[in-house]
Amino acid sequence: MVLRLLMRYLANNEQLIQRLSESYAIRRAAQLTLYAFQRSKMIAEEHRWTPERFRAFIRNFNSNFREELESAKRELKRK
Repeated sequence: MVLRLLMRYLANNEQLIQRLSESYAIRRAAQLTLYAFQRSKMIAEEHRWTPERFRAFIRNFNSNFREELESAKRELKRK
């Protein structure tokens, strides 16, 4: 509850928001976020990915990652 009130106060503090927006860290984070968005959009257009195809890719990636993680855990336990 207290954290929520504190966050609301900070989010509504115009001077704080202005100073944060002028800071290097926040500007750099915004630049990197925009770069990642634009790059992923460009790659998706190059490969003509549909949302369904992208979801399938993510599902396959997740399942492969989990399988590899589990096999690495098993291998570590054997040693």
